[in-house]
Amino acid sequence: MRLKLVAAPVLLALALAACNKKQKAQTIGEGSTPAGAASAAPGAGSPLPTVAAITAPTPPVKVAVDQTAQVIVYGYHRFVNQVRRPDTEITPQMFEQQMQELKNRGITVVGMQDFLAWKRGEKNIPPRCAIITFDDGWKSQYDVAWPLMKKFGYPFTLFIYTEGVRGGHFGGGEAITWEQLAEMRDAGVDIQAHSETHQDLRKPYDKVAKKKLSPPEYEQWLQNEVGRCKETLEQRLGIKVNCFAVPYGFYNQHIKDVAKGVGYEAVFTVYGQPITFRSTIDSLGRYLIEGNKPKVFVDAISMIATSSGGGAPVVEIGSSNIASKPADGETTRNPLPLISANLSAFGAIDPGSVTMRVSGLGVVPASFDPKTNTVSYQVTKKLRDKCSVIVEAKSGGKKVEAHWTFAVEEGGVSPAISASPTPKK
Repeated sequence: MRLKLVAAPVLLALALAACNKKQKAQTIGEGSTPAGAASAAPGAGSPLPTVAAITAPTPPVKVAVDQTAQVIVYGYHRFVNQVRRPDTEITPQMFEQQMQELKNRGITVVGMQDFLAWKRGEKNIPPRCAIITFDDGWKSQYDVAWPLMKKFGYPFTLFIYTEGVRGGHFGGGEAITWEQLAEMRDAGVDIQAHSETHQDLRKPYDKVAKKKLSPPEYEQWLQNEVGRCKETLEQRLGIKVNCFAVPYGFYNQHIKDVAKGVGYEAVFTVYGQPITFRSTIDSLGRYLIEGNKPKVFVDAISMIATSSGGGAPVVEIGSSNIASKPADGETTRNPLPLISANLSAFGAIDPGSVTMRVSGLGVVPASFDPKTNTVSYQVTKKLRDKCSVIVEAKSGGKKVEAHWTFAVEEGGVSPAISASPTPKK
């Protein structure tokens, strides 16, 4: 009995202590500041030491970009004093003259990432711009081109195929090294992907293994060519690779899908054309410069206005809305095709304002039939490999344009050209 009388007060004291502790904890949880923490109170100049602020990721800021700006992209390969392969070689003197011409014409050279930021609506670029790219990874890009680009203060992009770097399957004595690429990276040069082995990605043939590929083997090989080269560049150089230049400019929808699937933001071809804010990001055309075709460089500049004050607003109509022939992305066997497009999507057209430009030919004597709203031109000089077309007109006081690209199959046969008259303006 005595033990019970002694235990009762102890149990009562413990219960009261637990109750007070619980009440104090609840009070703190409701916002009161515990003793000794007055300096952490709101307004006292210090945040609560045990509370971490959680903020949502900030989305990219959209700015009022100039949607009338235009960009031309140039592609170069080797730089040699004596040109023996004009399709991929140019002299240093000619290259320097071309870089000077850009400055003389008021064309601003911008970096690849600034261009992509503009396409995303995050950053503005000048009204008329150029991007300079170098393909493959030749040593002369390090020895010759880079010093000249430093002289002009121009940014540029290298499109590298990884087995072409020194030490790779195709990296001979004229190839750039990984150490040189790292040096250029450290200086701010943009480095992007150009496949592993640089071959026609549409064809199921592995030129390293020297064998034709089965459908499953082709899919794995294509993943390596498009995706593994990206991983190699990122791992060897510690960079982010978000652009892919298709070897030879040969591509199809499947190749574009694979490129998108492995994380590329932009895909570049060789079908040169001015790039606008609305140009599709998965087939951006470049003008490849050849040693015996300096006119290609000048033609590219002439395809865009060169005034420094910005151009007149341009309404661009997508290629899918003009029923072009040959169609955008099509490969034709006819090197002398009839190029045509239905311009009904342009609206009420001033017939005298319709013009057509064809890469390599410039402005051509196209005809426009106002009854059918069709512009057409019968090619009389055989086209090679690739072709870009730009059609312009005025509608409602505004300039309207559409552009598309197609390829010409090597060794194609020209059908007999019809003698029927072409509609006149």
